[in-house]
Amino acid sequence: MNSTTEEQHISVVRQRLAARFPTIDSGVINQAIDTAHHQFDGRPVRDFVPLLVERAALRSLTDDT
Repeated sequence: MNSTTEEQHISVVRQRLAARFPTIDSGVINQAIDTAHHQFDGRPVRDFVPLLVERAALRSLTDDT
C-alpha cells in the first residue's frame, strides 16, 4: 500500500512550481495551486488530482507571465 497522500503530492507540486518560477511570489503560486485543487473537491477518484492540479496551475502561471 502506498502511504503517500494527496496532500504530500500537492506539496511536491508546490515545490516543483516554486523552483520552475523563482521570480513569481509564492503566494501567487499557492493561489494557482489552491484554485486548481478546489476544482476537484467532491470528486470520488483522487488518483490523478495532483497531476491535474499541477497542469492547471502551470497553465495559470504561464498565462499570467
